[in-house]
Amino acid sequence: MAEGEPKEKTEDPKKVVHTYPLIRHSDMPEETKIESMELVVTACEKHSANNEAAARMIKEEMDKKFGPPFHVVVGEGFGFEISYECSNLLYMFFGGNLAICIWKC
Repeated sequence: MAEGEPKEKTEDPKKVVHTYPLIRHSDMPEETKIESMELVVTACEKHSANNEAAARMIKEEMDKKFGPPFHVVVGEGFGFEISYECSNLLYMFFGGNLAICIWKC
């Protein structure tokens, strides 16, 4: 390179933060999936500082609407391997890094 030429700037990779609900995997029927997603958004906005309370609210509402037993995990860093009833799994992200997993077994 010559002395007068500017150096190329390399940009750091930017972290993409989604502020909308992002469904990662679901085998629920479309109506159930939409209702569940709306419930998750409501619970996570209402209990933004308490993941346990959000999970409890989601579980109770899912049990009322679609029959027990639903299980819910809300958190930022978890892994899972589950057995579930077909057509009863929803795995989604909300607010960037908050993951929600809902399943029935």
